[in-house]
Amino acid sequence: MNLPLTLTMAAAAGLINLWLAIRIGQVRTSQKVSVGDGGNEFVIRRMRAQANFVEYTPFVLILIGALECSGHAATWLWAVGVVYMIGRLAHGLGMDGGAFKLGRMIGTLTSMLTLLGLSGYAIYVASVMPVS
Repeated sequence: MNLPLTLTMAAAAGLINLWLAIRIGQVRTSQKVSVGDGGNEFVIRRMRAQANFVEYTPFVLILIGALECSGHAATWLWAVGVVYMIGRLAHGLGMDGGAFKLGRMIGTLTSMLTLLGLSGYAIYVASVMPVS
């Protein structure tokens, strides 16, 4: 089965996760923290940004994949996936605080609304699809 939407979103998620990991490495180096967070708030913020990404993204990808498999991969689902990934980038940057701290809220709301919307639509699709 060909799942171009799911494959594209999984690739984007992989790249975002790598970007978040690199950002942790950069701050660990600059703050001289080799293991864990060292009690350093900046390291903790970066680690939480990646952990939060890992907490949400698998569910979003599973729901996108399941909807795509069920034949519901319309243009809107592509848009939802792209908006989700942009929201996760905003969250990662916003977790640093500073000038773009609003990004954290944007990313959080985008993630929650995406998960809620996809979950609700998946329940709807599952309830109207005939049992085979």
